[in-house]
Amino acid sequence: MPTENEIKKEIEALVSEVPELIRLAQKAKDTMIFAGKYQHWYSKSAKVVELLGTDRYAEFCAYYLIDPKRKSYNAGTYVIQDYTQGMGAAQDYLKQPLWDVHNLVSIRVMNQSQILSSLKSRIDSVLADVSGKFLAEIEDEELAVAEKLVRVNLRAAGAVAGVVLEGHLQRVARNHGISLKKNPTISDLNDPLKSANIYDLPVWRKIQHLADLRNLCDHKKDREPTEPEVKELIIGTASIVKSIF
Repeated sequence: MPTENEIKKEIEALVSEVPELIRLAQKAKDTMIFAGKYQHWYSKSAKVVELLGTDRYAEFCAYYLIDPKRKSYNAGTYVIQDYTQGMGAAQDYLKQPLWDVHNLVSIRVMNQSQILSSLKSRIDSVLADVSGKFLAEIEDEELAVAEKLVRVNLRAAGAVAGVVLEGHLQRVARNHGISLKKNPTISDLNDPLKSANIYDLPVWRKIQHLADLRNLCDHKKDREPTEPEVKELIIGTASIVKSIF
């Protein structure tokens, strides 16, 4: 996954190409040069917009792509793809162009550039969202493994679920800027998270109970963990990771 700085640099580099694109769009003799440079720019820019601004992606593409449902050909429906395909303006009865294709293309490129530039402010939140979804998928997979282990080894199943719970609470603490001791346990995490009002007393009690079940699985005590206890740990962990962020 690209970093925040890498994406910002990519956006800045793409935006820096816009003045040259507009310069080329202003002259009929440079149409083919514009088309080649613009196609390369558009392909890279569209990917960035799709990643950071799905709500602006259709608008971004509409400045370039010919609408397959287009019913009229005029200044309002003329797009950059028309220009790159060599399509000129419609003409009046004196065979004079009804609009300036060079000016329209320049405006559409500038609009795309402004959309692209505006998305820099979204990088942090989008990367956090992507990262969060990725980690959630991993947690789901690990808990699925724990469920399968119940039939084979109860201690191992409980240990896997405990690792998922501990790792999730560590990320929650980091997300909220809570200072942690080195290698904190579930119990070490539970108190500061409650004190920071991340969750209330009932949730704190639930997590403490899950920590006790995890310890029963991790350390040999006077007795073995039971299947209902391990299943309770797995189900409880699944509930926490989907409700506490």
